Amino acid sequence: MPFVEEELRWDLACRREADGHWRGWISLSVEARALWRLGLHPDHPSSAVSGPSPPAWWHAAGLRYATARPASP
Repeated sequence: MPFVEEELRWDLACRREADGHWRGWISLSVEARALWRLGLHPDHPSSAVSGPSPPAWWHAAGLRYATARPASP
C-alpha cells in the first residue's frame, strides 16, 4: 500500500433509522502530503476538469442505482 497508517484516517458514523434498521457510513481521509508523493496535487494534469460534465440524467441514474435495494427473499 502506498500509505503508512499515520497518513490515513477513517471514521464511522451510524444511527438507527425510523424503521429500526441500523445504517452506517465510513469516511476515509488521506493526508495531502501522501497524495503529493504519488503525484496527485493541484499542478497534476488530471486534477483539472478536462471535458464537459455528464448530463443530469447520468447523476440521477447513478443515485437510483446506488439506493436500489434487492428484493427480500
